[in-house]
Amino acid sequence: MSRQFASVADTEVKETRFTQLSAHCWAYTAEGDPNTGVVIGEKAVLICDALATPVMAQKLIAEIRKVSELPIKYVVLSHYHAVRVLGASGYQAAGMQEIIASRGTYEMIVERGAQDMQSEYERFPRLFQNFASIPGLTWPTLVFEQAVTLWMGQDLEVKIMHIGPGHTRGDTVVWIPSERVLFSGDLVEAEAACYTGDAQLAEWPATLDALAALGADKLVPGRGPALLGAERVAEGLAYTRDFVCTLLTAAKEAVAQGMSLKQAMAHTRLAMDAKFGHVFIYEHCLPFDVSRAFDEASGIKHPRIWTAERDKAMWHALQDS
Repeated sequence: MSRQFASVADTEVKETRFTQLSAHCWAYTAEGDPNTGVVIGEKAVLICDALATPVMAQKLIAEIRKVSELPIKYVVLSHYHAVRVLGASGYQAAGMQEIIASRGTYEMIVERGAQDMQSEYERFPRLFQNFASIPGLTWPTLVFEQAVTLWMGQDLEVKIMHIGPGHTRGDTVVWIPSERVLFSGDLVEAEAACYTGDAQLAEWPATLDALAALGADKLVPGRGPALLGAERVAEGLAYTRDFVCTLLTAAKEAVAQGMSLKQAMAHTRLAMDAKFGHVFIYEHCLPFDVSRAFDEASGIKHPRIWTAERDKAMWHALQDS
């Protein structure tokens, strides 16, 4: 393993696609980089995940303007991670009135938003185009406990829900029942590693069960291609469950056997490399994933805060001798 983060070698700019999923829903995807969802209603537009910087937000706005001149009124945060939220200010001139987040997401921003901003940027700078354009942390203007519903047309119900913890404790999804479209954030991944550095791993499978019960026909995962059709949606849910469960099982085995974190890393690779080693950002995520899984298996329920300093110390501690 390199002394530098695996993402240092990932410098290729990814091609973005703006794809219509249904009458009112669109996916903005980027070859394994973070995805964004768009709902174009009768009088306004909703964004699910703001992108990492205001400059990046402008590129999405340009795509939206090819099909709609409506104000971009709502920005929903699927969770608190910097790469998902720090571009929110870029929508102000386009009509933004509300930044919507769950109570858990708001509390995570309060507790660790500043540390996460610096940590994520130093880990993976390519994902933050023009980092200097970010004015500071993104603060929600509408915070909900379990769910909030918007009517973006006479028959266009948009349900914004904290359906359960997983990727973080504040995870939020956007569900359009009439069109059976689900924007899952990083609760579901496709052809990409699950980043679990701030996860509630033991609870994640039950949240996936709740997502499956919605019966989505189209799902935009946090990373990877949009999943079109019930069969592909089921595959994405199963893939994410397999990743999370394999990781936590390996960590529990390592803790039970009294392994060190470095030994746990090697043990986890035996279970995961063959199945997941080829997917997007696997090598970048795995050290953070193993660290969190090892903590959770050791009884640490609330994830420890990642700082730029902790990132580097963990990475160096897990290097091959």
